[in-house]
Amino acid sequence: MNIGIIIYSQTGNTKSVAVRLKEKLEAKGHNTTIEQITISGSTPAQPGKFELIDVPTPDNYEAVILGAPVQAFSLNPVMKAYLEKLPPLKERQAACFVTKQLPLLWTGGTGAVAKMKQECESRGAKVVGTEIVVWSKSKREQSVKKCVDNFSALF
Repeated sequence: MNIGIIIYSQTGNTKSVAVRLKEKLEAKGHNTTIEQITISGSTPAQPGKFELIDVPTPDNYEAVILGAPVQAFSLNPVMKAYLEKLPPLKERQAACFVTKQLPLLWTGGTGAVAKMKQECESRGAKVVGTEIVVWSKSKREQSVKKCVDNFSALF
């Protein structure tokens, strides 16, 4: 299967999850590509104070995995802006994950991943999984491994 992992990574945490996921999916025989959304403007991105530069298209993939950080208890504004430009996904399989620092899932993670899922489904995707990766030191490895293992089992 040809799988696109489309991410926005502000500090590298989301990208590191995407890299591990790519490795696991490729070990299973999938053709997997990571594409990054890039912006102009300052980081952390503030709504209305950045422009999308690289806007990856999901058109070349049979399945899409979207990843982004939580920012200020919400989905990062860069991913929000990307989702607004997302073309129809035409019944593609999709999965979504967010990375976050605070260990309680309701401190932005639950709402952020729900927003990603809703936007994908509204464009015709079949969302087969979501994950929240907690980046605090005590839970990081366990949380990343759970995301990678669960997503690799979906495809």
